[in-house]
Amino acid sequence: MSLNPAGARVHCERILDEIETVVVGRRRAIELVLLGILGRGHVLLEDVPGLGKTLIARCFSQALDLSFRRVQFTPDLLPADLTGLSVFNQATGLFEFRPGPVFTQLLLADEINRTPPKTQAALLEAMAEEQVSSDGETRPLPQPFVVLATDNPIEYEGTYALPEAQLDRFLLRVRLGYLAAEQEQELLARRLQRGAEPPKLAAVVNADTVLAMRESMEQVHVEPVILRYVVALVEATREHPHVTVGASPRGGLAIVALARGQAMLAGRDYVTPEDVKDVAVPALAHRLSLRPELWVRRVTGDDVVTEILASAPVAR
Repeated sequence: MSLNPAGARVHCERILDEIETVVVGRRRAIELVLLGILGRGHVLLEDVPGLGKTLIARCFSQALDLSFRRVQFTPDLLPADLTGLSVFNQATGLFEFRPGPVFTQLLLADEINRTPPKTQAALLEAMAEEQVSSDGETRPLPQPFVVLATDNPIEYEGTYALPEAQLDRFLLRVRLGYLAAEQEQELLARRLQRGAEPPKLAAVVNADTVLAMRESMEQVHVEPVILRYVVALVEATREHPHVTVGASPRGGLAIVALARGQAMLAGRDYVTPEDVKDVAVPALAHRLSLRPELWVRRVTGDDVVTEILASAPVAR
């Protein structure tokens, strides 16, 4: 199956419209999640409990018609509970590998920061290389493979900070925030109208179409001047006085991938500086390690990247 950016955009609009029949007031958030999936990456949904993070993940699995597994991350979760383990079969006298829930197309890692770092690290190879190594054998994961992880702010009771290596493997981080009063009222009205039945979405595309949409983004052109602008933004994070560790080159790759998707959503086959600005905060903010004293002042990575965008010369 082959698609051009214009054809992929039509599918994107249909996917977003279908998800909005269930998810109220989150158009930009679900756009960013879709861009992360099409950008061959993984998405971190972060905010306080009860804002619809898990619902968004379930809606994407239904609208994209992908195989889906959900893992509730708890303090007693073990790495083998994710990746699988070898079990001795008494009938054959051999050890047989039993795949864990990571062997799926869309994995919902729910409240990922409520499990210790050792278990969080079990996802590193799967997220970076789309494979799992166990018992001396490397097993590829189904395609496409996407991790949609939810987490709560680190100040909440019972949470562990995500390792920097794992944060860097998320293409972007999306923060939801509270709905406006009118949107929250609409959410309640839809619940009353739907009744007790859980929401269900129609499958808009399938796995093959998702892979074709990913390939179509390779046709979105990026001029060298845009690449220089992206590199300037990434370098600025490394030189900012509030930052101890800036964005890695993976951050620049994330901006380019997301900006291509942003251009496609806008109906273009080329990236503009505005596309880069639209995706820079979700692509870079979670990759920055800030000075410890800034936690008291409530300065976040989002604030630093926003400041950099305001001060960096814009590509022309």
